[in-house]
Amino acid sequence: MNRPRLVLAAGAVIALIVTAGVGVWSATADGRASQFRYRYERPAKGAVLAALQQEIAFYQARIARNPAGGLDLAALGQAYLKMARATGDLTWFLLAEQAAQRSLANLRVHNTGALLVLAKVAEARHEFSTAIRLARQASGVDGLAIISTAELARGRVAEARRAAQTLVERSPGVGSYTLRALVAIAGGRDQDVLADFRHALAAEEAGETAGSVYARTLWGRFYYQRGRLDLARELYLEALRILPQYPLALVNLAELELRQGKYRAAEDHLTRVVTLTAASPNVYDHVVLRGLARSHELRGDRSGARRFWETAESRLRRDVTSGAFGHRRELAILLLSRDPARNAAEALSLLREELQVRRDPDTLDAYAWALMQTGRWEEASAAMRDALAGGIREARLFYRAALIERHLGHTDAAQRLFALAAHTDPTFDQRARTVAGLGL
Repeated sequence: MNRPRLVLAAGAVIALIVTAGVGVWSATADGRASQFRYRYERPAKGAVLAALQQEIAFYQARIARNPAGGLDLAALGQAYLKMARATGDLTWFLLAEQAAQRSLANLRVHNTGALLVLAKVAEARHEFSTAIRLARQASGVDGLAIISTAELARGRVAEARRAAQTLVERSPGVGSYTLRALVAIAGGRDQDVLADFRHALAAEEAGETAGSVYARTLWGRFYYQRGRLDLARELYLEALRILPQYPLALVNLAELELRQGKYRAAEDHLTRVVTLTAASPNVYDHVVLRGLARSHELRGDRSGARRFWETAESRLRRDVTSGAFGHRRELAILLLSRDPARNAAEALSLLREELQVRRDPDTLDAYAWALMQTGRWEEASAAMRDALAGGIREARLFYRAALIERHLGHTDAAQRLFALAAHTDPTFDQRARTVAGLGL
């Protein structure tokens, strides 16, 4: 019953790609420098973290004078969350949670700030239902972003779109437009993606450094997934011009370098993400290690690659065992990347558990990968139908779905899916497919 829908959807999307092609590639050399350029004076080196440290110290001093207050504790929790976003250090999430819990203990009603902090921590832990419940309890504009991203993680694109649209209508700005662009990517609506990213940069204001670099990095990621590596590089570099140590831009730029065979450059970008400390786990630790492992592997250094793979696996296993911030999917992808035949059963178990809370295309794609390795091809086909159901367009997803359909003998469906992959990203070659397994 489902197979014809897949074939028809594939053909329809090809037509849409061809029709929309001119708009997708419209941001060419003419005027793009001004389009991506940050209009304000970039912060001095270390200024962003210094300002956050001052904000934290300010609220800590106020709380020391009035420990029974609630609002200052909520504000401290929000400052801790900003530091977590800027550094990737998971310790700040725990401090934010503790501050918010103390805030609610002191002030149980009309404490929106503390509820939002707890909602964001729950989202970081992949407790998406809890995050949505807390965000709705807080009500107001600020909770809409949490609802939208959490719904995306649950694979509910329509619900995410409604929340993002309401957010833009009530509070247009760099953050809200960027979020709506992210939802449009999940729905495969490229014209809306480009329009919203342009609106985001047009709406940015001085001092919104975090939102400005995030918007450019996601826009670069969008172009990367369309094979426009030149535009992706420009956007990543502009984000790094604003904030030179921004981890998300560095790891995405490293992925681009790997795809272009510039392995030393990739390793340089990755080692600039200074995260690897035993005492302070970081959300980027495993990303850096997996990227370094892949780079060493691609340039023929098997012993170096093995060392980084083993360290990454050790850290991810520790994170999964702790239960604090998940990483089940990331561990499963690593296991499949290293030795899919030997590790498929464990990866499948991890992903089945992850699917209980997260059903976005990336998780379903990894699940299909594990199913393929265990010989469950019909189930893998169903998983990829679910992954593509929201309308997302990504060559990696189309290519895996095509491989599955070809194995099942569905030649027409496989050919259409291979064509979709080629139209979506004409540069999606063997090395691109290898690098895509990183899940960066």
